[in-house]
Order: sequence, then C-alpha cells, then structure tokens
Amino acid sequence: MPIFTDVITEFAERTPRPAVRAAAERVRAPLTVEVRGRPGTGRHAVAQALAAAGLRVADSARADVRVVVVAEAVKPEDRALLATDGPALVVLNKADLAGRVRGGPPAEADRIAARLAAPLGRPVVPMVALLAGVEIDDELFAALRALAATPADLSSVDAFVAGEHPVPAPVRQRLLARLDRYGTARAVLAVADGAGGADVEAALRTLSRSGEVVAALAGFAPEVGYRRVRAVVAELTRVAIETRDDELGAFLVSDAVVVAVMAAAVDHLESCGLRIDRGDDADAHLRRAVRWRRYADGPLAALYRRGAADVSRGSLRLLARSR
Repeated sequence: MPIFTDVITEFAERTPRPAVRAAAERVRAPLTVEVRGRPGTGRHAVAQALAAAGLRVADSARADVRVVVVAEAVKPEDRALLATDGPALVVLNKADLAGRVRGGPPAEADRIAARLAAPLGRPVVPMVALLAGVEIDDELFAALRALAATPADLSSVDAFVAGEHPVPAPVRQRLLARLDRYGTARAVLAVADGAGGADVEAALRTLSRSGEVVAALAGFAPEVGYRRVRAVVAELTRVAIETRDDELGAFLVSDAVVVAVMAAAVDHLESCGLRIDRGDDADAHLRRAVRWRRYADGPLAALYRRGAADVSRGSLRLLARSR
C-alpha cells in the first residue's frame, strides 16, 4: 500500500495532530503475527522460528495475522481459534511425524495439509519447527561425523539411545533433543556427503520449511494492508468528527486519500484472484466504477464488499479528474 503510506506520511509531516502521526506509524509498521495452539503442538517453537526469521510475533489480538499451530489432527479447540474475521494461517507442525509412506514424511505432510485446507477454509503449511533454529556445536558435529562413519540404530528413540555405539549415550540424547530422529538422520546423511556444521544448519532450516511458512504469511500482506488502511481512515474520521477538525475531515475525503484507498483495495482484491482493469483513461474509469459498484451489491463478505465499493468510488474520482 505504498500510495496510501506516502499520502498519510506527507500529511503527518505537516500537521501537529498526534493521531495522524500515530496512524502513519501503524500503517508503516511491519506485519505482526500472533501464534496460538493447543499445548503439545509446538506453538512456542513455531513462534521462535518466525521471530528468528524476522517477523514480529505478538501475544495480542491486535496482531495482523493469527497463526494456529496444529499437530496430527485438527481439534474443536483449533477450529475455535480459527473463528476470526481477520487472516489466519494453519501450521501443521511436527510434519516429520507424518508417517512412513511413499515420498517420506514431507510428501505425506503435504497431502495432509491439502486435505485440511478445504474444510478449514484456511491455508495450511507443514513445518518442523524444531529444526528451524538448530545450532550445531562442536560436540554435536563430532557426534554426527561418528554416526556417519559408524551408523547407529535410528529405528526408535530407545534403540538409538540404548544401543552400543562409540558416541556416548548422553550425546545421543542431546542430538535427539535438538534434532529428533528425523533431523538426526538427515544431518548424518548431510555430514556423510561432506557438509560442515554451517551447511548442516542450513539444510535443517530448509527441512523445517520455515521459509514456506514465512512466504505464506507474506501472501497476506495485501489484505493486511487494506485492513490497516480502512481502520486508519475510520479512526481518523472519528477524530475529525469528535474534534470538529475541518482540515483533517477535508484531507480524508480528498482525491489523494480516496484514490490511495482504492489502490489498497485493488491490491487486496487482485491478491484474491480477481482481475481489475487498470486502464487510465475516462472510459476505463467509468467501466470500472460501474462494474465494481454492481459487484459490491452482490452476496459478498464485508471486506470484499467494502473493497469493491472503494474501487468504484476511486474510479469515479479519477473519472472526474480526467474530465
């Protein structure tokens, strides 16, 4: 939403109103996520992984996107957490435990995620949060090299820890605590192929699929941006009315603001797969205004209806300007 950001920032720089400056800061703020989930799903590990990836994680209902962490199955409590008006993403954590099937746990986790997405009405992304921020110290790397030279029984936790092996049992327990069996097996294979400690860490981050979760969250940016724009306009309109601030009121109904709101609405609607004519002549403005006014009158969710109305309103301003 660069157009709206520029417009409100410019106005904030030439006005002494604290509410406008605060609104401009909220519009520019990075995307914030809230991580929720039942005990035992690994929600804290997911939150740590997202924070390490550079996202702002907030334990607040004011976050832009809610991340709901599930493991193995979706429970009624999970569905209750997804009953929110705002954007939400489901993270299918512990994807390494998806089962021994063709293609391995990652492929099975993808199939489970696809199966869950339709009934939940939310995108679902598999993840192995435990591996996202793993650090391989000298002791663990030496253990991995020893395991690459002398394979151990990784068929179960007990077999791996209790079996006879040159790597001491406490060190093998550390490996399991850091990497679990799946991560340990993949790390051993990487070391056997000549990977160093940093290479193993990078490979495990890729296996964690944290990058895919971050990319999915980035996909919410157009919707988050439009929601922020609408919230800021509504709040400043209330301030203008309560304080009888004619200058602020005039700014909020100016061509610059109306067109900037339209641009944010266009970004959101297009991110949902809708096609919008971006023509910049009088005929294009008129066609767009009529089409999206009719679209707004259809059986739509509130945010879509508001977005369509904003596209129509902005198009009418551009039409008037072109004439």
